[in-house]
Amino acid sequence: MSSIDYTSPREAARAFTPKLSALVESPLYDRVWEDPDLSKRDRSLVTVAALVATACFEELPAHLRRAVENGVTRTELSALITHLAFYAGFPTAITASAIANATFGQGGEN
Repeated sequence: MSSIDYTSPREAARAFTPKLSALVESPLYDRVWEDPDLSKRDRSLVTVAALVATACFEELPAHLRRAVENGVTRTELSALITHLAFYAGFPTAITASAIANATFGQGGEN
């Protein structure tokens, strides 16, 4: 992984692509994440799974934290990554596990 701080990829991209950032704000966060057909918890599970499966690791830390804020436990995230190893590949799952560990630190169950 690069030395770029991906704590907030959207903030890092905003200066170079303000129109893209605006599209992320609306409709993605204003409409899609607020659509009551899926809970935010379920959207977080789907989003983390998609990021892991497509190896979009730069955005993973922010969405792992968002998932916990939306009620997904670390145990569930661990199980999700383990499950994805069989569908997205073991190297991808190992990298996602390392990112999750770095994001949350060791220990401390949620």
